[in-house]
Amino acid sequence: MEKLTIYQKPTCTTCRKLKNELEERGVRFENVDYFLTPLPEKKILELIRKSGDAPEIFLRKKEPKYKELNLDKKTLDAAAVAALLAKHPELMERPIAERGAKAVVARPIERVRELF
Repeated sequence: MEKLTIYQKPTCTTCRKLKNELEERGVRFENVDYFLTPLPEKKILELIRKSGDAPEIFLRKKEPKYKELNLDKKTLDAAAVAALLAKHPELMERPIAERGAKAVVARPIERVRELF
């Protein structure tokens, strides 16, 4: 089976819950702190496409930067969201789980089961 990668921020409560859940179940995964290892625009676009979800699901709408950039008044396609998230990683919804050809924004964390 292909490896599971979790893109997260260690201070995020939901990210910690997912990490603990996977560890308790004995699931092996790679943990990527995207603040320490920024994701390039190309990788973010790949995650959006792998998810099959609308690009805006990848945006944290409660972040101050979201309001500051007036994103609630804009319609963004996948490429625009990827460019935005590469420049402003704090706007990325988390955690994101990826395995092979699929990815999910794991909110709620149970969504990670879609990858098994």
